[in-house]
Amino acid sequence: MGILEKIKDIESEMARTQKNKATEHHLGMLKAKLARLRAQLLEPPKSSGKGGDGFEVLKSGDARVALIGFPSVGKSTILTKLTETESQAASYEFTTLTCIPGVIQYRGARIQLLDTPGIIEGASSGRGRGKQVISVARTADLILMMLDATKGEIQKRILEEELESIGIRLNSQPPNIYYKEKKAGGVNFTATVPLTKITEKLAKSILHEYKIHHCDLVVRCDPTVDELIDAIEGRRSYIKCLYVYNKIDQLSIEEVDKIARLPNSVVISCNLNLNLDYLLEKIWEYLNLVRVYTKKRGESPDFGDAVILRDGASVEHVCQYLHKELISQFKYGIVWGISAKHGGGRVGLAHVLEDEDVIQIVKK
Repeated sequence: MGILEKIKDIESEMARTQKNKATEHHLGMLKAKLARLRAQLLEPPKSSGKGGDGFEVLKSGDARVALIGFPSVGKSTILTKLTETESQAASYEFTTLTCIPGVIQYRGARIQLLDTPGIIEGASSGRGRGKQVISVARTADLILMMLDATKGEIQKRILEEELESIGIRLNSQPPNIYYKEKKAGGVNFTATVPLTKITEKLAKSILHEYKIHHCDLVVRCDPTVDELIDAIEGRRSYIKCLYVYNKIDQLSIEEVDKIARLPNSVVISCNLNLNLDYLLEKIWEYLNLVRVYTKKRGESPDFGDAVILRDGASVEHVCQYLHKELISQFKYGIVWGISAKHGGGRVGLAHVLEDEDVIQIVKK
């Protein structure tokens, strides 16, 4: 029996099994088997040949955003609107057959935007070019899930299930679980909080399913079975997602207002250029990028060339960005901006910077 047949059998058994206290352990084991089989299905073949054309896209710029969606929802159009890249768009399905990169120039940052082929239901099982699309999504800092506003909820549910099934978690945080394999000593299980969704017995059974007999497992939260499996597999991708509802010009004002109030959602019309500026603002917000301007002694700050960093970046990150030897020469920094207690205050390497701070590096 092939992997796909085994997956279908387990999914059928899970659908037939009633959810209650008596079946919790059995369902947990089925989920573990299902996750392991899906991981095998999506692993690249040992004899690595060339991937699909256009999917090996070099990561460039300050951040990467992947467009995911069904065919003909406006991905190619939005790429053309937001970047200077022409991506073929047409009214028929599967216009885009490769991954096409473009660059959004916004607030001094270069944001790479990838237009992927239209994903279809069953992509996680290898239908269409789903595997390649999903592999691109894993490398993104943000996913823009493009949806047709007239059938958005159906498309959203299918795409979320597809991404979930292959280990991409949208708008969520990794469970607070410490896991490390060992060569001997058995399984050391520790829970620092009361557990209501799993038991120690179930956790050890799941480890056994993965043929893990020696490890340390410290659970610092109240995880679900899926979250425990995520921690054991260690290959899950936790990525922010913006749901972009296109074609709102085909809906009533009341319908548009309802969709716009959904969490992590933006409503647009590519054809009428509606709300594209707000979409760019939300992309910037979700990427959590920080602009830091440098200043030389006795000169004005260089506001034309920002150092683009991630939220939470420190003075040390600025030094690494500017020159690899700057840290060893670092004496102190002088910072102006939100992060400084007062303008022109001295700071060390660990000082965390805020958006639009100005920094002067003083060497030894």
